[in-house]
Amino acid sequence: MDGLATSFDLTIAWALLLAFAVYVYVVLDGFDLGIGILYPFFRNKEDRDLMMNSVAPVWDGNETWLVLGGGGLFAAFPLAYAIILPALYPPIIAMLLALIFRGVAFEFRWKAASSFSKWFWDGAFIGGSTVAALAQGITLGALLQGIDVDGRSYGGGWWDWLTPFSILTGVSVVLGYAFMGACWLNMKLEGDIQLKIRNMARLFGIATVACIVAVSLATPFLEQEYFSRWFSFPAALVVAPVPIMVGVLAWALWTTITRDGRDWLPFVLTIALFGLCFVGLGVSMWPYIIPPAVSIYDAASPAKSQLFMFVGAIVLVPIILAYSGYAYWVFRGKLKVGEGYH
Repeated sequence: MDGLATSFDLTIAWALLLAFAVYVYVVLDGFDLGIGILYPFFRNKEDRDLMMNSVAPVWDGNETWLVLGGGGLFAAFPLAYAIILPALYPPIIAMLLALIFRGVAFEFRWKAASSFSKWFWDGAFIGGSTVAALAQGITLGALLQGIDVDGRSYGGGWWDWLTPFSILTGVSVVLGYAFMGACWLNMKLEGDIQLKIRNMARLFGIATVACIVAVSLATPFLEQEYFSRWFSFPAALVVAPVPIMVGVLAWALWTTITRDGRDWLPFVLTIALFGLCFVGLGVSMWPYIIPPAVSIYDAASPAKSQLFMFVGAIVLVPIILAYSGYAYWVFRGKLKVGEGYH
């Protein structure tokens, strides 16, 4: 009985740790990718240099959390890893290639000498950012709508991930990242470019909230269990604060995005908005890691393996948080023309 209790506790702990890693990745790399998505709206080289320099010191460290999430899934929930990857190979491969191409473009853009090479690497930065965000959203949608499981392996086809719902979630993530990127740039920049960014932030904010509403309305109809958790009584009373708080945050964002003196506030509110979205996803999916076929308990590795890895995780995660926080602290404040990491 003690062994079962230990296994149960560790399984929940690992599920929460992975959820935390994915959320931190979405927040940190989300605004980073959002800047690439916003790039086409700024033609001036000086503006683009400022935008890129606002994330130059931290962008590569943001993806540490993606590695932690993927590695943790493989180590703590190997059955889920073995099913999810074959089911989602196309969007996952597209995401990884886009992140690699985007990373190369980030560095090569500064070294480009000819106008064509600058145009090419700017295009690579835009394309890599947009494709990576789209692929992440499609992956989320495909996971939410369910994966065909045959025994202990994937039982579906190559294109099962591609549905109207997964496209909706993909577009939603692209717009959400663009909104987060705009809030980050509003916090980091000043002058005429900040005024333009504020106007764009309002537009992308409206689009993001509309997408949150659309995905939230569509999700309960994917599975009967989703519907029961959100609309049956008394369960609906427990989850009702989530959409109410989303509405409150949306209104707060609308009223603060153009207010001088607190440029940091919209970005913080956006982080909270994405956090509420994660809570909503958790309410829908729990305790399944592959809805509705595989729970976190079904997919968990042996308790001793989870314990061994968890000891390392609780040591390393605070270290990662500490050096990441220090990097953001060192490069805090407004960025002026001519300043930057490069």
